[in-house]
Parts: sequence; structure tokens; C-alpha cells
Amino acid sequence: MTKQKTKQILEALDKEYGVTKEGFVHETDWQLLIAIMLSAQSTDKQVDEALPDLWNTFPDMKKIVDAPVEEIENSIKSVGLYKVKAKNMKKCCEQLLQQHAGKVPVTIEELTALTGVGRKTATLFLADAYEIPGVTVDTHVFRISKRIGWAKGKNPVQVEQELMKALPKEHWNRINFQLIYHGRSICTARKSHCNNCILEKWCEKNL
Repeated sequence: MTKQKTKQILEALDKEYGVTKEGFVHETDWQLLIAIMLSAQSTDKQVDEALPDLWNTFPDMKKIVDAPVEEIENSIKSVGLYKVKAKNMKKCCEQLLQQHAGKVPVTIEELTALTGVGRKTATLFLADAYEIPGVTVDTHVFRISKRIGWAKGKNPVQVEQELMKALPKEHWNRINFQLIYHGRSICTARKSHCNNCILEKWCEKNL
């Protein structure tokens, strides 16, 4: 993978998908963290549909902690895996109140110690809340980055490290949503639509 090839791929992704992603509705850091937690294995549309009712019903963390889990479930039913996420939300808010005085921590280590917060969620939160550069690797990023030759790692952590070396830091935060959009519409896991792919001429899958 040459720097010139990487530059051309990044320019194509910027042109196709833009350089910024519209964020979830939130007023506080803890709401942003919860919204990102809800987005795992769900679409942005599903999460956006759930958030207004969620914030209206639970305007602060204590109300989530005090609520029966079934009540939380009812507010996020449009989201995938809502039963598991409702339990995680309740426990996460409890941890934030008891261990962090209601403040969301700002390190990967502290964030991933919270219930329901994995490395991807933590990195996305830090990027969205504080513009801290970081690469997040989900199934789409993992698959496409290997197909176009950016990475060869066998797990998300290895691919994350490879991408941080391959990509300019100013692209780290946006490569995730760009490749997610591309993976959902064009370079899918089941079937890649190469004839409609803006990255087709650089893809090692077709070489």
C-alpha cells in the first residue's frame, strides 16, 4: 500500500460520504455515551427514533438507575438488542454516579471498564465528545480495510493498530462512518457490488 494509493482512496471516500457525520441528539456527555451504546448492531435511524422518548422519560442518570429495567426497555424498543442494552444502560449509569460522580471519564481504560462500553464505543465517544483522534474497527471497517490492503490483522485490535499507521491522523475519526456506509450499501459481507464501487480500482480483492 503506497501513500499515493491511500491518498486517492481517502479522497474518494471524502467525496462520496463527506467528512463529518451528523451526531445523535444529546445535551450532555452521558447522553452521548448512551446513544453510542445504543447504536451497536443498530442503525442510526433506529437510535434517532428512540432518543426523544428516552431523554423525555429519563432526563438524568438517576432516573435511569431508579427505573425498572422494563420501563427502560419500553423507551428503546426500536433499537436492536434492546433488552440487553436496557440492563447495560442501567448499570452504566449506576457506575457513572457511584464511581465517577456523574461525570463520563475521558480515557479508553476507564470508559471500557463501564458496563456495555467496548473499545469501539469508547473511541467513538472520545472522538464525538472531544475530537480525540481514534480509529474504531467494526465488522465493516475490518472487512473493507483488509480488502483494499490497509490491514492484514486477524482481529479488530490488530487492524486498529495497522490503520493508525496507514492513515493520516486527521482521517482517523471519519474512516469509521465512511466505511460503515460503504459496507452497508456496496461492499457488503454477503455480496460485494464491485461494479458500483468507488474503490474498485484499488481493491486487492479484484487483483
